[in-house]
Amino acid sequence: MSKVKVLIIDDEEDFCENVGSFFKNIGLEVVTSGSLSDGLRLLHEESPDVLFLDNNLPDGEGWQHASYLLKKYPSLKINLISAYKESSPEVENLLNVKVWEKPLSLRKLADFFNGIKSRA
Repeated sequence: MSKVKVLIIDDEEDFCENVGSFFKNIGLEVVTSGSLSDGLRLLHEESPDVLFLDNNLPDGEGWQHASYLLKKYPSLKINLISAYKESSPEVENLLNVKVWEKPLSLRKLADFFNGIKSRA
């Protein structure tokens, strides 16, 4: 069985490092990016199973891409993250999309991935 691959697109280096380390410790493969443009390139090149996408990035708003990404990558599990409690009916009603508010709970992240692994 192959490892679940996760792409984190977030401009906060500490967030990527800490959450990425946690994901690696629970047996996931992790790729990170600090910008939207680089992250979208990595999404195409790396074909991750799961995406964690911050909204407020230096080169754009990540959440605006959720609908498009679901159409282009229908099996991708998209996790929209933000330090600010944001609500958007456009993203809340999308299948395969989950909204997380920072700081993220490691226990909830572990539960999320345990659910993915059990369905794989």
